[in-house]
Amino acid sequence: MPVRSLRIFAIVAAASVTLLVGCAKKTQVAKTVPPPPPPSAPTATLAASPDTVERGEAVRLTWDTANANEIAIAGVGTVAAKGSTSVVPQSSTTYLLTAKGPGGSKEASARVTVIVPPPSIAHAGPGDEQLFSQNMKDIFFAYDKYSVPQNEQTAVAQDARFLAAHPNYNLLISGHCDERGSEDYNLGLGDNRADAVRDQLERLGISAGRIRTISYGKEKPFCTEETEACWQLNRRAHFSMQR
Repeated sequence: MPVRSLRIFAIVAAASVTLLVGCAKKTQVAKTVPPPPPPSAPTATLAASPDTVERGEAVRLTWDTANANEIAIAGVGTVAAKGSTSVVPQSSTTYLLTAKGPGGSKEASARVTVIVPPPSIAHAGPGDEQLFSQNMKDIFFAYDKYSVPQNEQTAVAQDARFLAAHPNYNLLISGHCDERGSEDYNLGLGDNRADAVRDQLERLGISAGRIRTISYGKEKPFCTEETEACWQLNRRAHFSMQR
């Protein structure tokens, strides 16, 4: 074969190889990427301990969820993804938890049976005021604050249990402040403190008709020393029995 023909053959062969390689590369690039997996469905559990109580006793609700960004318990409100809280149901109740997320929603429930004890006496007797003062614990507040502190939540729950067990007891909640600040300001702050405790007792099942509130501001201090320990004693919501 002449030299010229050999050169032409070599050029044609090289071009054919290049085309084949190019086609192979294009075929690889054309591979499809699989779609991302769908979001996981939420999971949820809710338990009540104990699940049978007498009226006025506390129940501990405990829950755990996953894959959810909106979690709420009917009668309690919005809650964290995992946790527990104390409730005092006044009648048999089914607590329903709903967890919602990108992957859908999930519900969980817990049933609490409330046993109603025999009715107490119709009217408060002479010894009831002493019983009331021994069991109703005052609620203390931080300086210039009126929201019920976290460390006082147990005391409020205990007060609610006592009141639920004694439905014939009515009460007056008086709001008090330390001596710092003006009289008008402290009267308003005392009102807010008394109202905050009243509202929490109502959420725990105590009828609003049994509760009155008043503010004394800084007019009736429980302690008169000018020390922080004394001021702390004066920042309180105090309970008095009403007939």
